[in-house]
Amino acid sequence: MKTRTNTEISVKSVSSNDINMDLSIFNDIEEDQPKIDSIDELKEDEINSLQSVGINLNDNSEAGKFFMYGTSIFTFLPQIDGVEIIPLKKAFVIYPEIKDKYHFKAIDENQDEFTQTAFKKEQNGYFIRVRKNVIVNEPLHTALFMHREMSTMCIHNIVVLEEGAHLHLITGCTSGCTIKGGLHIAISEHFVGKGAKLINTMIHNWGTDFVVRPRTATIVDDDGTYISNYYSVKPPKHIQTDPFTHLSGKNASAKYMTVLASFPGTYCDIGGTVLMDGENSGAELVARAVNHGGQVIQTGLLIGAAKETRAHVDCSGLMLNDNGIIEAIPGLRAMHPDARMSHEAAIGRIDIGEVNYLQSKGLNEMQAIALIIRGFLDVGIEVEGLGSEMAEIINEIAELSGHGE
Repeated sequence: MKTRTNTEISVKSVSSNDINMDLSIFNDIEEDQPKIDSIDELKEDEINSLQSVGINLNDNSEAGKFFMYGTSIFTFLPQIDGVEIIPLKKAFVIYPEIKDKYHFKAIDENQDEFTQTAFKKEQNGYFIRVRKNVIVNEPLHTALFMHREMSTMCIHNIVVLEEGAHLHLITGCTSGCTIKGGLHIAISEHFVGKGAKLINTMIHNWGTDFVVRPRTATIVDDDGTYISNYYSVKPPKHIQTDPFTHLSGKNASAKYMTVLASFPGTYCDIGGTVLMDGENSGAELVARAVNHGGQVIQTGLLIGAAKETRAHVDCSGLMLNDNGIIEAIPGLRAMHPDARMSHEAAIGRIDIGEVNYLQSKGLNEMQAIALIIRGFLDVGIEVEGLGSEMAEIINEIAELSGHGE
C-alpha cells in the first residue's frame, strides 16, 4: 500500500479560515484524571449523551466496540474472525511493526500544533484492522466521551482495511450533558487496501464552549472506496477540520457527505481535500448547512492529477437568521488534461410559500420548517446498517432547526 510521500503537489487550499484561539483556558492532558472501572458506572445523562450520537454500549454487536471515557478505555472484542480492535498503545506492543508502517504515515506530524501535540505525547486511541477479504456486515462502534469540565482529550486512531475488506465504522464524540467546555483533539489515519471499502461515519454532539480539532487523512489503494459521513447535531463553539484523502490507486473513489446545524456563537470551518493521482479515480464532496446565526465555512478542494479523474463539489446552505454567515468555497484544481471536474454552490432561505402550503395541510409553522429542513438535509448518505439511528439524528437536527434552538 502506498503511503504519504514528499510530493510536489500542494494540497493546501488558498483560503485559510481558522482563527486564533486562546487554548490556555483548557487544562493540560492528564493521565491521572478520574477513571471508571465499568460501563455500569455511567450515569443516566451520560448514557443519553452517547445515544444522541448513535452509540448503545449495551447491545450485543458481533463487530465489537471501543469506548474511551476520559482516559479510561473499554474494548468489546469482536466476534468476527479477522477483525481486531485494540487500544493504540497496546497495539504498538503487540505489533511493533505497525508503528513504522502506519503511525503518522498519512498525516504529517508537523501539520499544526495539534498534530505536534499528539505526536509528542503518543496519545492513546484505537487500532482497528480488518483482515483480507473479511466483510463486516454490521457497523463497528467507537465512542469518545469527555466527562470533565474544560479538560483536554487528545487521541490518535489508526484504521487498516486489508485487500477486499469491508467495514462501516461509526464514531460518536460527545460529553456529559452538564459539561459545557473542553478541547478535543483527534488524529485519525485510515488505510484502505485494494478493493476494500471503508464507510466512516462521525457524529458530534458538543457543549456550548467546546473547541474541536479533528485531523484526518485517508489513503486509498486500487479499486478501493472511502465514504465519509459527518453529522453535527449540536456544534461546538469552534470546530476546524479539513480531512485529506489521497486516492493513490487506480479506480479509487472517495465521497464526503457533511450535514450540520450552526447556532449563534458557533464557528464551523468544515472542509475536505481529495488528491486524485490514481488513474480513473473519482471524488464527490457534498455539504449541507442550516445556519441560525453562527459562522459556517464550507470548503472543498478536489485535485485531479491523473488520467480520467472525475470530481464534483456541492455546497449548499440555508440561512435562518439575519446575523449568521455562510461562506461556500468549492475548489477544483486540474493538473491533467483528462481531468473532468465540476462544482456548484447555493445559499438561500426557506421559501415562505412552501411553509404556507404545508400549514394549509395541517402542520404548524415549526413543523413545516422542520419538514422542509429534513428534506434539505436528505442527501442520500450511505449508512449501511444504521438506517433508523441516522433517521433519528436527521430528525433531531431538523426539529432543533424548526424551533431555532
